[in-house]
Amino acid sequence: MSFISLQKHLSRRAMLRGAGVTLALPMLEAMVPAFAAAPDARQARRFVGVSLALGLHNPNLVPEGEGRDYKPSRYLAGIQDIREDFTVVSGSSHPGVTGGHTAEGSIFSACPNARGSTTRNTISLDQLMAKHLGHETRFPSLVLNTNSQSSPSYTENGSMIPAENSAMRLFTRLFVDDSPAEQERQAELIRQGRSVMDVVGAEAKALQRELGAGDRDKLDAWLTSVRELEQRLAANEAWTHRPKPRVKMAPPARIPRDNEVAVERIFLDIIHMALATDSTRFITLHVTGNNVQGIEGVDESYHNLSHHGMDEEKLAQLAIVEEGMVREWGGFVRRLKADKLLNETMVLLTSNLGNASSHDNKNMPVLFAGGGFRHGSHLAFDQKDNHPLPNLYLSALHRLGLQDESFATSTGEMAGLEVA
Repeated sequence: MSFISLQKHLSRRAMLRGAGVTLALPMLEAMVPAFAAAPDARQARRFVGVSLALGLHNPNLVPEGEGRDYKPSRYLAGIQDIREDFTVVSGSSHPGVTGGHTAEGSIFSACPNARGSTTRNTISLDQLMAKHLGHETRFPSLVLNTNSQSSPSYTENGSMIPAENSAMRLFTRLFVDDSPAEQERQAELIRQGRSVMDVVGAEAKALQRELGAGDRDKLDAWLTSVRELEQRLAANEAWTHRPKPRVKMAPPARIPRDNEVAVERIFLDIIHMALATDSTRFITLHVTGNNVQGIEGVDESYHNLSHHGMDEEKLAQLAIVEEGMVREWGGFVRRLKADKLLNETMVLLTSNLGNASSHDNKNMPVLFAGGGFRHGSHLAFDQKDNHPLPNLYLSALHRLGLQDESFATSTGEMAGLEVA
């Protein structure tokens, strides 16, 4: 068979089948058209997804006008110095996702969330990226939360990955070497093929026998996700004995639990150093803290303010909090740009809530920076007939060089989002 005719027989999803076994082929030259351009050497290498559990008030976020001549909104006014480095997207959401706060699980999976007891979530964007490319760094991915262990990061079997919610533990995990004894303990566990699940296996089996069918399914899914993560983290024993990177950044000494904006900043500072040291390339940060009374001009909880009911006083306080959230995200993008990491790093800010006050999941807030895309525009889609946000996720996958033909309910790449 000639090279050109071979190309006609191989798609990007080509499979090998035999003796009841099916294997997906890796990306081969024969899958690329004969005269296609060489892959872009400047393709993105990293993804950071920041999600806000309580959304952003759209009237203060969405700018006037569209395209490159948009007029900045209140929330965007403070980050106009990096205007050419990010894109504003309005009128987008995840098709089939409803339920207000319960849609948090679909933020990065875009899985329609009419999920009963017999159905599960699907893999999140960050974990799909880490599955294919996470082996190149010490940590395949980081799943973080400013306040709790909940996360919008899900494994292939639809199980939530518990988040790290301690900035101190995160810093230690990334930048403080384990003791020789701990290194040897980890290496021995890897060599023996053991895991936490092996150690507690008998207890887990006993517990499963005592549970009802629904709870057994939930426990099995969780145990499976733990084992999957352990296997990925233990894939390369050499990491256990390699020194961790040294950074000039001081470990966080105190977490201001009455100021969620400041907590977001602490986590983003550590994330910046994790990327700068190439400790990981795929990160999600879920911002869930409720205490904001430590911010000047704010005397109510974040959640109460998000349910403003268009009350002017609540809206005024909410704007102070949310403006701070966007400002810190912009500062993170600014630091990546200063370190010449931004062109290779895609940075997303979004939420499952378009209107937290009414628990509406339409018109999600979306700011998307970096990654080598042509930015500086407002992509204004229909506020009633939203553009599929999974299209942006598919664009992000393709920018990493992954050949997925779709992601969740995507219909193609995001319209108007082009590579620079």
